[in-house]
Amino acid sequence: MKKRILPKLDAYLLWIVLILLVTGLLILSSASTVLSYQRFGNNYYYFLRQLLFGAIPGLILMYFFSRIDYHFWQKMAPLFILVGIGGLVAVLIPGIGFKVGNARRWIDLGLFLFQPAEFVKPAVIVYLASWYDKRQHHAHDLYYGFLPSLGIVGLVAGLIILEPDIGTMLVLAAIAAVMFFIGGVRMRYIYTTAASALLVLWLLIKAAPYRAQRFLAFLNPSVDTKGISYQINQALLAIGSGGVWGVGFGQSRQKYSYLPEPIGDSIFAIMSEELGFIRIAIILFLFLLLAYRGFKIARTAPDTFGKLTAGGITAWLTIQALINISGITGLTPLTGIPLTFVSYGSTAMAVSLAGIGILLNISRFSAVHSDN
Repeated sequence: MKKRILPKLDAYLLWIVLILLVTGLLILSSASTVLSYQRFGNNYYYFLRQLLFGAIPGLILMYFFSRIDYHFWQKMAPLFILVGIGGLVAVLIPGIGFKVGNARRWIDLGLFLFQPAEFVKPAVIVYLASWYDKRQHHAHDLYYGFLPSLGIVGLVAGLIILEPDIGTMLVLAAIAAVMFFIGGVRMRYIYTTAASALLVLWLLIKAAPYRAQRFLAFLNPSVDTKGISYQINQALLAIGSGGVWGVGFGQSRQKYSYLPEPIGDSIFAIMSEELGFIRIAIILFLFLLLAYRGFKIARTAPDTFGKLTAGGITAWLTIQALINISGITGLTPLTGIPLTFVSYGSTAMAVSLAGIGILLNISRFSAVHSDN
């Protein structure tokens, strides 16, 4: 029996992701040393956990998913969205959801914490892709095409808000908007939904003082520099200190308890301080290349499900990076969103690489219809 030979995958995309992954692990190994030692007496605690529970499992998933026909995920779409919603409900239940501060975003699985909101991103992508693939001729229909899919997105977004995790909700909303556009939804429906979402966001900001303070810090970073504006000011100080070539790998001063969340949403500031403008520009260029390759795969995919899935995955990974970088550089309010392939978070890392695996599989079929 002859072994089935798969078409070649997009090698450019694979190398871009691998370079970003290795770069992200190296940056995390430096950014996390102080925090790791303070909390666990080991300089590489967070790096090792990211490697063992995020990167390695993620690479394994990426390999296998790149070999599984992406049409398989269309069959699994209803199950994925049910599991995702179930996970979001579970984190809100005392005794199941793991609480840090005022947020319930994780389920304690013993060796590591699992974050259902990360899993639900690809689940929503696959679900929406399947929905509009089956309703290609009804995408313009408000009641049969758009509102039911919007209802699922709204339900998931509402559960994420209850955690609360406004940043992830914004990423989900952006992913959905991209997929509605690719799926052929009328622009007036998208504009109306966006306006309604902005109204809801405004109400959420008004309802929680800490969100209003973050928005105030964005508008005027000089307000309360030792309080609500502390993080953004320290981040900008770190970025400015990097100059053209950086202070040197491992030589960040801000990671010594000056900058909050040095391994999370602030890690871009540590990167900029140590690597400098030139090297950071190269990393940003890699993210642009990731977006280019991903959307090219979407454009050349042989069917609607492939186009939507590839477009959704590309939007997810690149928009998340954009929101993180724009927030920590003061271009938008801080949201607490991790930087793709760089920030600490084993669930986010593993799920992101799994998403890349699906994208690579779609590229196998796209490559049949277009050259690289």
